[in-house]
Amino acid sequence: MLSGRVEVGTVGSFDDAVGLGEVVTGDGRRYPFQCIEIADGTRTIAPGVAVAFMLAVRLGRTEAMTVTRVR
Repeated sequence: MLSGRVEVGTVGSFDDAVGLGEVVTGDGRRYPFQCIEIADGTRTIAPGVAVAFMLAVRLGRTEAMTVTRVR
């Protein structure tokens, strides 16, 4: 289920080898994401990049979805 609200944050970490990362919001909340959620299809993103994203609950935990670079 998607939250319907766009959140903003920064990529806190991303591991290319396993395709998993974490987005950190301005107030310190952390949300994991999978490389398939990077909206431009690149499957990689550098830590420190500003992003917009939506939240969804998957398997009982909240994750970042549709992770989009903010210019």
